[in-house]
Amino acid sequence: MRALSDFFLDSGFQDWWNPNPNLGHTWEGLKNAILQSMLDGRMFEDEERARQIREMLEKMEPEELERLLSRLAQKLSDDGYVQSPPGNAASGEGQMEMAVQTTDKAVDFLGFKTLKDLLGSLGRSSFGAHDTRDLSTGIESTGSTKAYEFGDTMNLDITETLSHALRRQGLTGSLDLEYSDLQVHQSEYQSSCATVLLLDCSHSMILYGEDRFTPAKKVALALSQLIRTQYPGDTLRCVLFHDTAEEIRMGELASLQVGPYYTNTRDGLILAQRILTQEKKDMKQIIMITDGKPSALTLDDGRVYKNAFGLDPLVISRTMEEVSRCKRQGILINTFMLATDPALVNFVRQVTQLCKGKAYFTTPMTLGEYLLMDYMNRKTRTVH
Repeated sequence: MRALSDFFLDSGFQDWWNPNPNLGHTWEGLKNAILQSMLDGRMFEDEERARQIREMLEKMEPEELERLLSRLAQKLSDDGYVQSPPGNAASGEGQMEMAVQTTDKAVDFLGFKTLKDLLGSLGRSSFGAHDTRDLSTGIESTGSTKAYEFGDTMNLDITETLSHALRRQGLTGSLDLEYSDLQVHQSEYQSSCATVLLLDCSHSMILYGEDRFTPAKKVALALSQLIRTQYPGDTLRCVLFHDTAEEIRMGELASLQVGPYYTNTRDGLILAQRILTQEKKDMKQIIMITDGKPSALTLDDGRVYKNAFGLDPLVISRTMEEVSRCKRQGILINTFMLATDPALVNFVRQVTQLCKGKAYFTTPMTLGEYLLMDYMNRKTRTVH
């Protein structure tokens, strides 16, 4: 699975001239990916073993090699990492065109691998929850003690409690505790956060000689893994925006490919707000990953208005209305822009100033570092 991660997360960059968002991975493609990973030496970390495998493959007859690859692909299915759609089988006539789908187990693994790689580049080994300036009585003791008040967590500081009782009544034999003697540990208040990841899957995400959608998917999976393991009180939902917008499960994200779409940022913001209104969290935020200006708009009659040339005043004005609505609801928007076109920079600057969020003008290579550090540290900064 580690060696095949690029295959499972492919976004259609190699077929950018003919994007097909409904095109899935096939069993034949999976077998080819397994073969290529063995030839490239990615299947084994030991160089000597990788060399021996390459030599073995070169000596195999075509029929023997086909049987080996089929067994390895079937092993992934047997171990619960991939599955074929109902009604399909992994063998028989038509095998080459049969779609293979990643399971939740595979997505968890890919998220863990990506998170581990990203955190390794950050040099971070441990994390806490989102710290605020307020103090509460929690389980982790990081501050001084205080007198117990109704509603506090009964996280007693035994030493201070007994000391208060002794100072009050002295050494008189038995020690009687009173309400005023109770002392509890203070800890930093750890807020909960509801996040909607707003991910651009328009055609431009795989244009201009660069695959921007696959790194965005990897970061989304890593963020999901980080929240599930380190911030269990937080929630993360994912919304794709293109000609319109739709919410997807994280498990569906790995196999998604970019389609021949425009960029309907407004629809994405509307759906993100609808999702966040259902969450009862201290903080609500939208993390938007995009590389282009808004170029589409759903009109009142349901038709989608499209204009990819310049900053269309109608599209921009309607989009900024939704940004203003986010601000009124206390929803923060942090934008990760994978382009540096002056017109786009100006649009992102307007969004940032209006909603008091942050803007990161980054690249696919550094997207993960900036996004994860922003989520963990909550630092107020703008990275140009």
